[in-house]
Amino acid sequence: MTERIGIVGGGIVGVALARALSARGDAVTVLEKESRLAGHQTGHNSGVVHAGLYYAPGSLKATLCARGRGLIREFCQEKALPYREVGKLVVAVDESELGALAEIERRSIANGVPDLARIDDVAALRELEPHVAGIAAVHSPHTAVVDYATITEAMAQDVRAAGGRIRLGHEVTGIRREGDTVRVTTPVSEDVFDRLVVCAGLHSDVVARLVGADPSPKILPFRGEYWELAPERTDLVKGMIYPVPDPRFPFLGVHFTRGVYDNVHVGPNAVPALAREGYGWLSISPRDTWESLRWPGAWPLAKQHWLMGVDEIGGSLVKPLYFRKAQRFVPELRMSDLAHKSGAGVRAQAWGRGGELLDDFAVDRLGPVTLLRNAPSPAATSSLAIADHLIEHYLDAAG
Repeated sequence: MTERIGIVGGGIVGVALARALSARGDAVTVLEKESRLAGHQTGHNSGVVHAGLYYAPGSLKATLCARGRGLIREFCQEKALPYREVGKLVVAVDESELGALAEIERRSIANGVPDLARIDDVAALRELEPHVAGIAAVHSPHTAVVDYATITEAMAQDVRAAGGRIRLGHEVTGIRREGDTVRVTTPVSEDVFDRLVVCAGLHSDVVARLVGADPSPKILPFRGEYWELAPERTDLVKGMIYPVPDPRFPFLGVHFTRGVYDNVHVGPNAVPALAREGYGWLSISPRDTWESLRWPGAWPLAKQHWLMGVDEIGGSLVKPLYFRKAQRFVPELRMSDLAHKSGAGVRAQAWGRGGELLDDFAVDRLGPVTLLRNAPSPAATSSLAIADHLIEHYLDAAG
């Protein structure tokens, strides 16, 4: 039976879901508040198709990343979109990082990362990345880079071709359940749907409140800033060079990535943003900041991670501090090689009342409304698989 299904959010996850639903004949409408698709997290990331090195085996992240990377590759092949397997090295610089590197190797094997290799020979390390410093690494040769904004637009073309509607400039301001249906209002429209799915990213908790859902988890926006290598120095990096991440924090640390169009960027860092869409220090929302500060989890989080926060903020404001983090992995890097800041992204990090940062995808359902509450990296990699998961376990599930 054809259903009227509304989707709030025009990032890659929302559009991937719309594509899957419209392909099977549902009447789909995507409501996006911006004037273009992929305007926030989807269009402000490093473009990496993750292979699944970091995620706890058996978690939704691990399962959906493994399936999603194959689906994204197939989609790019079908649409003749760029997909470059440049490979990734996760590098231990000294012996203190070997234990954490071994854990990444264990998780990678459990998650089925294809052709993963452990490298303990410095000469072999330099064959892959001639300018890298380190004593050991794990190598994922099939980790790839793409252009997620372009992929989202290609998915949107499929939605429209199947009869789906994508409405830009439609910010959802009201959601009301009316029996078995849902009435959704924006400043310029009003629709009634049989089902509604919220994929609102940075505003997922705001839209959840419109539905009457639990305020937790709340979204804490973290900004990640990138520097771009000077064009004449991009030969310092052949693919991707990543640090061994701190397991206490859900961020990967400053790293080097050769992008799908052959530029090389360095970053991101992770600093608290002062607005949900705060792409710079001057982007300030007193309301967003106050809501974060008054959240019960604010002080437990600050107490646990204040030292790392000071370090990250310092790297954001003082270029030499950022440079030293990067130079640790590429000693030949010079300050002048960081040519300019090439933009920033804001990550929608969900956190609970006790200050805990949610590490996995999280979904709620209230009757006919399904809410994607947490979709951090690798959500873009996993987008097509997330769409299938939402359909199977929430939209098609009984009850």
